[in-house]
Amino acid sequence: MANNGEKLFIKGNEAIARGAIAAGLKCYFGYPITPQNDIPEYMSGALPAAGGEFVQAESEVAAANMLIGAAATGARCMTSSSSPGISLKQEAISYLAGSHLPAVIVNMSRGGPGLGDIGPSQGDYFQSVKGGGHGDYRMLVLAPGTCQEAYDLVIKSFDLAFKYRNPVMILGDAILGQMKEPVITWTPEKLEDYGSADWRMEGAKDRDGRILKSLFLAEGELAGQNLALKEKYESMSAEIEQEMFECDDAELIVVAYGSIGRIVKSTVRKLRKEGHKVGLFRPVTVFPFPSAELEKLARAGKKFLTIEHNLGQMVEDVRLAIRTVADSDFFGFYPGNLPTPDDFEEPILKSLGGK
Repeated sequence: MANNGEKLFIKGNEAIARGAIAAGLKCYFGYPITPQNDIPEYMSGALPAAGGEFVQAESEVAAANMLIGAAATGARCMTSSSSPGISLKQEAISYLAGSHLPAVIVNMSRGGPGLGDIGPSQGDYFQSVKGGGHGDYRMLVLAPGTCQEAYDLVIKSFDLAFKYRNPVMILGDAILGQMKEPVITWTPEKLEDYGSADWRMEGAKDRDGRILKSLFLAEGELAGQNLALKEKYESMSAEIEQEMFECDDAELIVVAYGSIGRIVKSTVRKLRKEGHKVGLFRPVTVFPFPSAELEKLARAGKKFLTIEHNLGQMVEDVRLAIRTVADSDFFGFYPGNLPTPDDFEEPILKSLGGK
């Protein structure tokens, strides 16, 4: 249940910032980088006004390490950046996961590799879903495709972070961050902390001390830690979400996520009107990946085409999901260009069989 707010015409970046504050955000640590600068800019005024703390750190590394400290207290905390900035935060993200600490990390990704450009890209998929830092760790990763979904999912991400005591990433891009569209704001009626008082650092007066750590040196201790993490990551499958559009009678399923999934949806609508049996499968949760639902479609005899704004990353997860039944074609729209629905017609028709 939630309290409805107002209808606003805002950027995706602002939708994320507003959603985080609605979710009870108390501490934000950031550093400027295009194309996500609207998030810290909005936070700098709105978060203190809402009773929270805004810190522009001296670097991305500093911001991410501040996040560790705030998360250890049980505060609802967040950082945001874009691609190279997220790379600089990876060591701290690994520490967050290894210490079982809840935090929200937003990546409004940009073109790469290297400094690339400030335009959109989906080149950070591997980094996001495979654990871009050191060690065996995972984040729950949510990939919104609209400004409304960005608002809604960032609220959900805080609950998931505390439910699993794990960092959660919102994976967007420059398209989502910079476009404007209507967003209906809302505020959760209750903010869940999932028993955070059992572990958080809040002063040890009249109780035993608590230890939060990611260093395990005793014989067998690290193996036990990794087993516990593995079981936690497997339990996250309960959170899997996906959008399935016109899939029931489709001969070809196009798999695409985020803003590219939204653009592909327009292509699918057009091709449907022309009589082509094509559907869209859009993962909303990209880790854990919706493998079981894709396998069901494969067993129903569907063909597959994966479309991404990169050289080929999510396609590996698609192929793993359907590997015992089918394969997936791939079309990569290279970062540095901005796709339109027309750009996807030819590869879709080719996968359909040249119709």
